[in-house]
Amino acid sequence: MTTSGHEISEAAGFLSRAKRVAVITGAGISAESGLRTFRGAVNADLPADMRALWKEFDPATLATPEAFGRDPAMVSKWYDWRRLGCLAAEPNAGHASLTGLQERMEAGGGEVVVLTQNVDRLHQRAGTRGVVELHGTIMEWRCTRTGTRMTPPDVAFEHYPVASPYAEGGLLRPDVVWFGECLPEAAVRAAARAAATCDVFLSVGTSAVVYPAAGFLLEAKEHGAYTIEVNPESTPASGVVDASLRGTASAVLPRLLAAAFEKGATL
Repeated sequence: MTTSGHEISEAAGFLSRAKRVAVITGAGISAESGLRTFRGAVNADLPADMRALWKEFDPATLATPEAFGRDPAMVSKWYDWRRLGCLAAEPNAGHASLTGLQERMEAGGGEVVVLTQNVDRLHQRAGTRGVVELHGTIMEWRCTRTGTRMTPPDVAFEHYPVASPYAEGGLLRPDVVWFGECLPEAAVRAAARAAATCDVFLSVGTSAVVYPAAGFLLEAKEHGAYTIEVNPESTPASGVVDASLRGTASAVLPRLLAAAFEKGATL
């Protein structure tokens, strides 16, 4: 189903009057840059050893501290391959639209806070500032003994597991939130504050099933925010939000922003 111009216009009206906007993004926006979703099917572009690994294991079983403890070499190699894929990807029109929204609103004294479940840092590469990374980032790795973070070079590590340069006997692991681990407290606080104080809350490319991230939309709605979902398919949030706009982020967001801020825009 394609979103109509009337649906865009109604949501754009609320966005144009907003002073504070919160946005949460999920895997869908990065999928448009060629990054497969975490539970996506096996693709031919995977290296042979990674294809075998993907078929043999549920990726969720690799994303745990226990998996890293059992086989740090395998888990590190898996995440390093994903890191290189993120580096090869480019931000798309959805990312660029959110950067443009932030710049426009800040110029008028407003605020846009982008919360993301993604670990690829495509928002930052598109120019968005102050991104709240709820699940950490694959672009930084940290020492298992000291917690010291570092940004690896833009090439694969030479050996797996990756020895930490910060502590003898320590290893480097991706600075992402694995299953069974808590989300960063500072990120959760920032997200809750943005949800509770925004005039408009946008949910973009997320399945709306992973908590606590999925709860921020409900929190925003409870505090009186106008809520908008942008997703090609229906999600559990579709029946809750004020406007459910069908389509990809790169297709819908430019139309939404044009309708909100550009006079005479064609929808």
